[in-house]
Amino acid sequence: MPVHNVTFLLASPQPALLAAMEPVLLRAATTVKVVLSAQAALAEMTGANPPGLLLLDADLPGLPIDELLACARAAEIGRRFPIVLISDTLEQVWIDRLAAGVIDDLIIGDLITGDMAHRPPTLHSVDASYWQLRVELALRSFHCAREMDALREVAAVSARTDRLTGVLNREALLTALFRETDRVQRLNESMCLVLVDVDDFGHWNLRLGNDLCDELLRQVATRISRLLRSYDLIGRPGMDEFLVALPGCHVANALMLVERVRADVFSVPFHVGGESIRLSACFGMTSSLGRSPVVVLREAEEALRTAKAAGPESIQIFGESLRPAHAPVTLLSPGPGDESMAW
Repeated sequence: MPVHNVTFLLASPQPALLAAMEPVLLRAATTVKVVLSAQAALAEMTGANPPGLLLLDADLPGLPIDELLACARAAEIGRRFPIVLISDTLEQVWIDRLAAGVIDDLIIGDLITGDMAHRPPTLHSVDASYWQLRVELALRSFHCAREMDALREVAAVSARTDRLTGVLNREALLTALFRETDRVQRLNESMCLVLVDVDDFGHWNLRLGNDLCDELLRQVATRISRLLRSYDLIGRPGMDEFLVALPGCHVANALMLVERVRADVFSVPFHVGGESIRLSACFGMTSSLGRSPVVVLREAEEALRTAKAAGPESIQIFGESLRPAHAPVTLLSPGPGDESMAW
């Protein structure tokens, strides 16, 4: 039974092969398109609706097959489809292309018949059931490979991200910091690190429970991320702590961002479990100046400790005087119109 909205492309100049293959393909696809030249095949492969499967005759005229395959693969980002190459003879170049993943399957006439002495010149006499089996195997193998690629990508992302908030985890953050440090050294640029620690988060854990506090942390990470540039880094090195790295950013600009975070992230209430929560945070800042991330992180941690000792909403730049803190704004209210309870 044909698969809904699937088109198979059969590219061959051999009438006998086309006649043998087309009925087989129609059993598995909604539409079968036939082209007789490499230029026509390329137009179909790179068009708005690429095929679900390409069966490509190695003797197709118009362009060298390698050039045709290169053009198809260059244009296929997000449009991958399986390619089965059909040839009357086995050549090393086809084996190499199969091993490299340029083609997904290879059908050889001599190997089908097993008659190497007579070498039949075409493949059209092969039984239809064989063609159907090879088409099904090519599709199944292709989709299995795509699923494995997707699983590997998910695993790679999971290895780099914090499972709770989706930002970088500690290991991935350190790796990225070393990479960015090398880059700013080469370009003679500055990079600032900002540690953000949510004030009295243990109180909210006791008051709200782990699940609602997890949601609070997710919302904090999302709000901070929205204020960052595409190449800035954000990670979660501790339970209620976030680290922001700002490549190409001087202390004055980083301080402006911190003020925005304090106003746009923590001055606006969070809503979890029917509660309206207003959090605050302390900030420890330092400038990399191309030094080791290990050293710079220690400075940021020292600045954060000083800020936390000074009270909620404090900002401390390493090596500078403490910035004046605002009055704490952390509130818990059961809902709109109800009496708020200060913390």
